Amino acid sequence: MSAFDGVSVTREANVYYEGRVSSRTVTFSDGSRKTLGFMLAGDYRFETAAAEVMEVLGGSARVKLPGSDAWVVYEPGMVFEVPAASAFALEVDTFLDYCCAYIEA
Repeated sequence: MSAFDGVSVTREANVYYEGRVSSRTVTFSDGSRKTLGFMLAGDYRFETAAAEVMEVLGGSARVKLPGSDAWVVYEPGMVFEVPAASAFALEVDTFLDYCCAYIEA
């Protein structure tokens, strides 16, 4: 899906890591949420409340998911899932353009 129809977009950005990571929240008519975000080069760690499904739209990142010691490279078109109430790490060499869906229980 390259576009979302009939959504509400929060105007203010979610900004992390001194502005090296930012996203905008998109809310769908059924109440579900996604964020469209961009990360500059850097090392990051994020904690989750809800489960997340991360889709890589551009760039790439090495990702270490909860319960694993392995770093896996994710590139455009690839998806990874992060369980609720956990944390994951990313290493971004150039940039990462992503879409994150939140799976509410």
